[in-house]
Amino acid sequence: DATARLWDAASGKVATMLEGHGLTVRAVRFDHDGTRIITGSDDATARLWDAATGKPLMTLSGHGGPVWAVAFSPDGRFAATGSDDHMLRVWDLATGQVKTTFKGHSRVVMTIAYSPDGKRLLTGSDDDTARIWDAATGRQLMVLKGHVDTVRSAAFAPNGMHIVTA
Repeated sequence: DATARLWDAASGKVATMLEGHGLTVRAVRFDHDGTRIITGSDDATARLWDAATGKPLMTLSGHGGPVWAVAFSPDGRFAATGSDDHMLRVWDLATGQVKTTFKGHSRVVMTIAYSPDGKRLLTGSDDDTARIWDAATGRQLMVLKGHVDTVRSAAFAPNGMHIVTA
């Protein structure tokens, strides 16, 4: 229905409707302190929202296809988005501009995770790989092969020493 909903966890009632995307919303995340939400959509945009009011703060446009994955940097200064266009983009949330574009996946970027220190990004893709990137430069550090199908989920351990992919 092209919306995201913020629910009250105690009552189970909808607290706020996040409306503004033109097509299906594929991804959603809170920032580190719960004050902002980012959504990714089939309309090829990501949107930043005020979690308290549900008001849109900015629209991040530039992908060439649906946005399947979103993540905030641990300090909340940046957001990462992954798309059907095979790209990972990091956005400066002070300006709404692309800081870095990451190229390497040959299919849809399905999942994104920042390392706990914010220095690395982990992506999983429909190309059956996970990749580790330098978050500041966009340089690919490692390609993790072994899955025989889409890598839909990936995460760093809290200490940053291990990752898990599925």
